Amino acid sequence: MPHEEFIFEDYRYDEGAATLCLRYRFRDGPRFEERITFDFPARALPPRDREILDRLFRLILLFAGVSYYKAFIPRTLHCEAFALDSDTAAFLHEFYEQGLGEFAFKNGISLSGHFTIRTAPGPAPAAVETVLPRRTCVPVGGGKDSIVTLECLRQADEPLVLFALGEAEPIRATISVARLPFIRVTRRLDPLLFALNKAGARNGHVPITGILSVIALAAAVLHGCDTVAMSNEHSANIPNLVADGVAINHQYSKSLAFETDLAEYLARHVSPNLAYFSFLRPLSEIEIARRFSRYPAYFGAFRSCNTAFRQETAARGRQWCGNCPKCRFVFLALAPFVAKAELVAIFSANLLDDARQVSGFAELCGFSRHKPFECVGDVAESAAAMAHLANHPLWRGDAVVKKLAFPALRQGDGAVWERLFAERHPHRLPGRYLAMLDACG
Repeated sequence: MPHEEFIFEDYRYDEGAATLCLRYRFRDGPRFEERITFDFPARALPPRDREILDRLFRLILLFAGVSYYKAFIPRTLHCEAFALDSDTAAFLHEFYEQGLGEFAFKNGISLSGHFTIRTAPGPAPAAVETVLPRRTCVPVGGGKDSIVTLECLRQADEPLVLFALGEAEPIRATISVARLPFIRVTRRLDPLLFALNKAGARNGHVPITGILSVIALAAAVLHGCDTVAMSNEHSANIPNLVADGVAINHQYSKSLAFETDLAEYLARHVSPNLAYFSFLRPLSEIEIARRFSRYPAYFGAFRSCNTAFRQETAARGRQWCGNCPKCRFVFLALAPFVAKAELVAIFSANLLDDARQVSGFAELCGFSRHKPFECVGDVAESAAAMAHLANHPLWRGDAVVKKLAFPALRQGDGAVWERLFAERHPHRLPGRYLAMLDACG
């Protein structure tokens, strides 16, 4: 291994430039500087809120480091920026090991017992009590889920602000349609990381939603919000596969396990007055699709296809690619609820009448080795949707439905489909927000 230690070197916040600089290095190796800019006017922060913000900046330093650590995966991680207590180190260890599960699987390695995080003596800091304005911050990713969240909160007259990380076109378009206040943050990774990847350093999936979450929490404090409401659904809890006894979940940092860990860490060591949860956790992807179908104003704006979010702006797709797991899943999930002609117009193609797509849809439905490593619904949801379409007069004759309808029907009966619309447990949605979710059902 070329480098034996990864170091969280420093972090600095330039209040005038509203920019957080994060510095990392491998011992006797490359150094990195990442910049996160909070591109909105910040409120005047009282001392307690400044302390809360600083603790979130520390968490951002630790979480964002995973993008650089994975290049050489050394056996030791060390924080020089501040004394790292054992509670925080344990949380960080879980985040790296679980969040890099897919990365490790695809690279043919194991991170179980692979690394240790050096800690300093002394307890973790106690949480800081404060009073934050009642306002919900809703991260917008350009897909259907956050649209359902923001529209439910709008219907309930909940004070809210939208949050965007980056400037991908579907995010901009969604915010434009929503016509709600928004705050934007930009993240610039060190270009050296991409050069190392091209030169052969290890690369792969990182728990990006976890990084986004702590950045959103910092933005919420700067803007004046007491809640960050994510839009992660029930099926994000379900792993893609189990390999050698280890559950591997592409959506680990969207899971209830991560949500609980982060919320409890905030309550113990940051502030009990800053809430973090997923508004859509009680819902299946199919129920979310049903609710989204009520908002046709967004049909031309939303897009979940990964081509829209590539690192290089010039390489980003300008429409649904129509040939990836996310395109296939969104098409399948919406087919029971959106008029066929309208859905085909959104994607500029009928993905369910393209015989070349059969293997891709079969993978979604669980007829292959494992669920795709993408943010898609559980295989049982996909199979139930496919079986439902087998009885739909407008869809049952399409090539993919005809091919997969019989095996999908064998996966379960109509009761499986009906259960997808029931409230899912467990979840952490506070009662006040659960009432809002139920009211817009």
